[in-house]
Amino acid sequence: MIKSRFGSELDGWVHALFPFLFRRSLNPNALTAWGAGVSMAAAIALGSGHLVIGGVLVLAGGFFDLVDGVVARHTGSASSFGAFFDSTMDRLVDMVLLLGVMVYLAGRGDILGVVLAGTAMIGGVLTSYIKARAESFLPSLEGGFFERAERVLVLALGVLTGWLGVALWILALGSVYTAVVRFVAARRALEREGPASLGPAGEEG
Repeated sequence: MIKSRFGSELDGWVHALFPFLFRRSLNPNALTAWGAGVSMAAAIALGSGHLVIGGVLVLAGGFFDLVDGVVARHTGSASSFGAFFDSTMDRLVDMVLLLGVMVYLAGRGDILGVVLAGTAMIGGVLTSYIKARAESFLPSLEGGFFERAERVLVLALGVLTGWLGVALWILALGSVYTAVVRFVAARRALEREGPASLGPAGEEG
């Protein structure tokens, strides 16, 4: 929802707030890799119970994820591989952060929390996968309000404020709801498209 509502304005905001990013040539793929590395550190901090540090690192990783695409567009270095790399790292980070939360909660014997974090992980991955897979047949697919930016923000706020349990309920319900909404939207759109020959693209490894 944040991206779809403010996406056209984010580039201008990043330019205005962080001009130092554009004073020298930065490799957007390196920014993506740095963001993934910071998020890995966040997952380790969360898993070991250092929630405040983990929360700050989650936000820092989110910053890199926000600016890498803006830098790529600014420098004219956007590429198909860059988009693929960014998407792959996003999925990795989504899973690793929640895995860190699950390790922390398992150590505290919070079985319900582990289940909620696992549900949020599944819902988040499905939300992204459904969109990516549907768009191999459709020009675009939208639907649901709980996208990646919302998930990262809710998780960070949950661990920083001490309301992790509430955040996990929001993450689990919001992610599953959005995945279901996107699945229904994809089904309707694909049925309107009519029959298609899948060929090798219809097979999953």
